[in-house]
Amino acid sequence: MKALEGIRVLDLTRALAGPFCTLMLGDNGADVIKIEIPGTGDDTRHWGPPFIQGESAYYLSINRNKRSLTLNLRDPAAKEVFLKLAKDADVVVENFTPGVMGRFGLDYDAVKSVNPRIVYCSISGFGQDGPYKDRPAYDQIMQGLSGLMSITGEPDGEPQKIGLAVTDIGAGMWGAFAIMAALHHREKSGEGQYIDISMLDAQVSWLTYQAAYFFAVGEAPKRLGAAHPTLVPYQGFMCQDGKYINVAVGSERIWERFCTAMNLTHLWDDPQYATNGDRVNSRSELVPLLQEIFLTRPVADWMADLQPANVPCGPINDIADVFADPQVLARNMLQEIKHPTLGNIKQTGLPIKFSQTPGGLDRHPPLLGEHNQEILADLGYSDQEIKQMAERSAI
Repeated sequence: MKALEGIRVLDLTRALAGPFCTLMLGDNGADVIKIEIPGTGDDTRHWGPPFIQGESAYYLSINRNKRSLTLNLRDPAAKEVFLKLAKDADVVVENFTPGVMGRFGLDYDAVKSVNPRIVYCSISGFGQDGPYKDRPAYDQIMQGLSGLMSITGEPDGEPQKIGLAVTDIGAGMWGAFAIMAALHHREKSGEGQYIDISMLDAQVSWLTYQAAYFFAVGEAPKRLGAAHPTLVPYQGFMCQDGKYINVAVGSERIWERFCTAMNLTHLWDDPQYATNGDRVNSRSELVPLLQEIFLTRPVADWMADLQPANVPCGPINDIADVFADPQVLARNMLQEIKHPTLGNIKQTGLPIKFSQTPGGLDRHPPLLGEHNQEILADLGYSDQEIKQMAERSAI
């Protein structure tokens, strides 16, 4: 048994935020029915290169453990199919612009009328209300609006986007968490509910201590590159081989161990660097000094000295390094799954390890409409009726 076996999810999402939410649910056993536009499907099916024999690598990364059903929701027959599915479903997830599901006649109130226990989650850029609710939203835009780009990058450089679409992924994670909370509430009360997730809200909530610094002093935090605003040294340093090492001196005990392992005991004795507060105030002197020292040896040599001294440190890996890392491999964070046209395809593993209800990779990322016949037959449609719907492009 997986934790969410018996939960059926109708997935009306595309791109990243919504599909990442439903990926999390599917990985843990939910029956996720991915509802797509006939003929084209999820936008990400066409995002590339790279492609693997015509299949988008982007799409393959976030759509495993789902079944694909194509429905043209403007067609009354397709709408009827959706409502039949919704009658016995547990969750609906959609990430259209606010108002679109209402125009289809399939918003929360419409679904609730056939299934009062439904948990209905809408994920959008700005949420269902507020002055920006109708604006289009992409991760790049949201990283800028949320303040994230203002604190990312070198102090004298331009604002930088984080290398992943974190506002999309974060909104998807909040959506999955919210759905779990709502299902728990339904278990106790019997009532479903509506969930409104905003990418902007999700990212603002992640500002945490950076927001707290602003609240404390009334001044917007600045970019610090790889450094930490309140801990020194706590950043990346280039080494002799041109690669980088991260060190994280998070306490005075670690500072002592760091100085000893680096043969810098004179710094430990220097009152200018005695406490973290002193080091923060002397950042402009200490960091260049340490950088010059790190340039004298390669990353592996520094790691060999710092790790035995229990100083938090690590190389700055590229993605190829990550998927060759023994810890990543030991934790099964690289897996393979069989695909009907591509053979075995590689996937990231599951980050949550349950002792009693482990998730798994049970279904390949589906081909467009791959499960039309299976799902519609289960609803009681005959082969002839399914053929007629296909001929009129309802599916």
